[in-house]
Amino acid sequence: MVAFAANSVLCRLALKGAHIEPVLFSTLRLLSGAVVLAPLLFRKRARATPRWKLSQAFFLAMYALFFSVAYIRLDAGAGALLLFGVVQITMVVSGLMRGERLNLTRSCGLIVAIAGIAALLLPGAVAPSLKSALLMGIAGVAWAAYSLSGKSATDPGTSTAANFLLAVPFTLLALVVSGSDLHYDHRGIVLAILSGALASAGAYVLWYAILPKIDAVTASTVQLSVPCLATLAGVIFLGEALSLSMLLSTLAVLSGIWLVVRKAP
Repeated sequence: MVAFAANSVLCRLALKGAHIEPVLFSTLRLLSGAVVLAPLLFRKRARATPRWKLSQAFFLAMYALFFSVAYIRLDAGAGALLLFGVVQITMVVSGLMRGERLNLTRSCGLIVAIAGIAALLLPGAVAPSLKSALLMGIAGVAWAAYSLSGKSATDPGTSTAANFLLAVPFTLLALVVSGSDLHYDHRGIVLAILSGALASAGAYVLWYAILPKIDAVTASTVQLSVPCLATLAGVIFLGEALSLSMLLSTLAVLSGIWLVVRKAP
């Protein structure tokens, strides 16, 4: 989750600072991640044959693209609330449909965590346009689908490497079709590469390694810590102010996550 939060900060610096066009950012992000992970596909002692699943690559590309495009049009708080709200709903509903159970303690933890996120992100958030909200909603569904499909991963390293490699053509196609003004500067390129090579590649391998061991409700709730960690990173590295309400909201989110994880099956 720390790496996910770091990725959020890198995206904020690159996209909110208008250092690079969002589709190009997504392409470089996935391409740099693919370069870093590619050696995993050629390990002599790989535990399993790489699973070249086009659906997983598609979900990954859709998440990266729609997140980046929506991010520049959304207030940071509203965007994060939309993204994680949709991820939460999608994964919880999927888990319940698959027979997962929510007892009273886990239900209370889930409510507390969601309330904490709302309290953290809503103050000062600007209401998004319908188009921007829809784009971020699609990104949330895509990330939820990518996460849920990872529960069947037998070799997280090779699966993630294959996903990144197969996702690159989707973003390249989007780059050609979009006809966007491909503006960028050196800082934007560096931030996109750092986002893919450092904050995405290894973190996504670890995420796929963890997913088969936890249920969908736990996986979705744990991710609610990302906005809290990103906020803390903004305070430490970007000089943003830390208020009492932010601190209390973060404690509420972490307490809710603890209740969900503590009573996980």
